[in-house]
Amino acid sequence: MKAALKLTLIVSLVVALALPALAGVTVNTPVNSSSVSSPFTLSAIAVSCSSQNVSAMGYSFDNSSDTTIVNATTIETSVGAGSGSHTLHVKAWGDKGASCVTDVAITVGGSGGGLNIPSNAVSVGAIQTLGNWQAEKDAGTGSGAASGWMSMASSPSHGGSARKFSTSYSDYGGERYDVSFGDDTSATNFLYDGWIYLASPSNSIANIEMDMNQVMSNGQTVIFGFQCDGWSSTWDYTKNAGTAEKPKDAWVHSGAYCNPRSWATNAWHHVQVTYSRDDSGNVTYKSVWLDGVESGINATVPSAFALGWGPTLLTNLQVDGGTAGGSSSTVFMDDLVIYRW
Repeated sequence: MKAALKLTLIVSLVVALALPALAGVTVNTPVNSSSVSSPFTLSAIAVSCSSQNVSAMGYSFDNSSDTTIVNATTIETSVGAGSGSHTLHVKAWGDKGASCVTDVAITVGGSGGGLNIPSNAVSVGAIQTLGNWQAEKDAGTGSGAASGWMSMASSPSHGGSARKFSTSYSDYGGERYDVSFGDDTSATNFLYDGWIYLASPSNSIANIEMDMNQVMSNGQTVIFGFQCDGWSSTWDYTKNAGTAEKPKDAWVHSGAYCNPRSWATNAWHHVQVTYSRDDSGNVTYKSVWLDGVESGINATVPSAFALGWGPTLLTNLQVDGGTAGGSSSTVFMDDLVIYRW
């Protein structure tokens, strides 16, 4: 009897010790009151919330209403934040409606690649995980055909949840993938910060295009178009060569080198682009960083379009074919963060 009682006590003690680790949200990194650089690694787990199985997790900063949702019981991702002191809210939701949150106080210093993000910047991270991505053939690539499909991938991944873009094309067609990630008509400065992986072979890819669109308070849409151009081997940006009411979208070659076919395959590449706009929709393309190496663009062009859109922030990833015959490619995106201020 004594042995049985002792065994029962040991089992009860083990269960009691295990329960706190399983209940609520456990944040492994960053630790509370720590100093981090941007982007930083967020690692968290939640198995149960108020005795309910966890159905999703997410995170937000300070008093922001923007919450990045991760449909899993773990978060392993890279997160960007503006410099200064912040409260990181790491959340979990039970399958019957319960909610749990763990707050982590952090101080964010400078960001990688020589970038300085102001403390008042708003960021939306893990954009590649959002569920409202769409795909369509881009009419701007002419009569060529293209089709694409998407899925989530844990491998290869940079932060744990990559989006896979599988594209087939012929006669130089291109497929555009886009997602709306918010609504802000007043922000005028932006940093696009993401990781791109080109699966081997990639010799059929002509261009990798990474855009952002914003509807301003006057109802006009600003197009921040940016691509790595395999035809001219340059970073390109867009401008409106017409008027807002009669627009003519045109690509402009910068003096900075880029060719997607020169990117190492089966490897992650860090792309960061900075640009801003004025109240008339004139866009200044400032710099682009590829794997930490900066290329200055320093060009200001008109880029307002009267498209009749409702307020939105939207980003595109487009893959264009570089062959006359049929071909295909596979591209992954991970840890996509867009900052605005």
